[in-house]
Amino acid sequence: MAASLSVAAAILGAGGAALGWGIARKLTAPIGPRDFDLTVHGVEQADGQSRLVLDRTQGTEAQGVYNLWFERGGWVQLGSEVDDRGPRCIARTITGASDGFTPRAGDLASWSGIYYASPADAGLEHRDNVIVTPVGHAPAWRIDGDLSTWAIHVHGLGSSRAGTIRGVQVATELGFTSLVVSYRNDGEGSLLGNGRSTLGVTEVEDVDAAIGYAIRRGADRIVLFGWSMGAAIALQLAHRAEYRELIVGLVLDSPVLNWRSVIHANCKRAGLPSSAGALAMPWLMKGPLARMVGLPTALPLEDFNWVKMAHELTVPMLILHGTCDNSVPFATSKRLRDQRPELVSLDAFDAGHTLNWNTDNERWHATAANWLGQRLDR
Repeated sequence: MAASLSVAAAILGAGGAALGWGIARKLTAPIGPRDFDLTVHGVEQADGQSRLVLDRTQGTEAQGVYNLWFERGGWVQLGSEVDDRGPRCIARTITGASDGFTPRAGDLASWSGIYYASPADAGLEHRDNVIVTPVGHAPAWRIDGDLSTWAIHVHGLGSSRAGTIRGVQVATELGFTSLVVSYRNDGEGSLLGNGRSTLGVTEVEDVDAAIGYAIRRGADRIVLFGWSMGAAIALQLAHRAEYRELIVGLVLDSPVLNWRSVIHANCKRAGLPSSAGALAMPWLMKGPLARMVGLPTALPLEDFNWVKMAHELTVPMLILHGTCDNSVPFATSKRLRDQRPELVSLDAFDAGHTLNWNTDNERWHATAANWLGQRLDR
């Protein structure tokens, strides 16, 4: 009996180890191609407007404004009105499109909250810049304003710098100079090693280089806009002693404040027990196991548990977070706000992960603009 139990325990242990390895590999996977999993079933013309007929999904039915990226190139922006087209389809009005692009029935497309492809699409004059980072060159967009106050916009895991343009309009309205950055292994910055993400642990050095760029050009106040993992990067930088007087505010959308809770949430979203996330932690945080996952180093993720370290935070922050976020739990942001209400402001949206702006862009814009205006006028 004892021998049988030992064999069973060994099998279970091996299965758990394999699952943990798989979760860690999935979480840190290199950037892959976009999934074009939506079919355009029809293009309707009425009242001088074009509407696309699409599959009815949780995304396509969601309130707010979104973008469709097409497999054959090009994109269209879609308005907030959702028209019923039977039990399996809906229709949405096209409100904008990339130059010369006309969608057709049968096109394959990808649903996205990344509403603008470039600053120009958002009506922003910009120039292309390159930030010299410790591992190579990282492209960035620069939108000029007051050279004493800069906003640096940091995208999240699996996204691109274009995703942060939703917040750049606020900084521009307030007169800041903006820098919209990329970083290693995000598909635009330097490709390092096998292209795996280190969940902000090493990527932070590339954003640090962007701060140096801003300082050399006159910045004496910096606001960091961080989206998802970009917020985890922003918090690391704001925590550095040399930036305590320089970084004056954080605007964080759907922020990763505790990687352990995020990993548990994503396991649940994938149909696994949330507790399966615990199996991945050793594969991320212990050197020999992390290297077996393909990571260059162990990731000290508990060092970035900002709920646990709430008492150490010093930079005021505005958090914009969706109560329907099943990737980065809203409850974690609420817990941080409750621990440091004098430092942390929290605005809740009826939205999924990083879709707060899309759900109600006017409120997102007004909330961020008012908070920054009050903060920087002091």
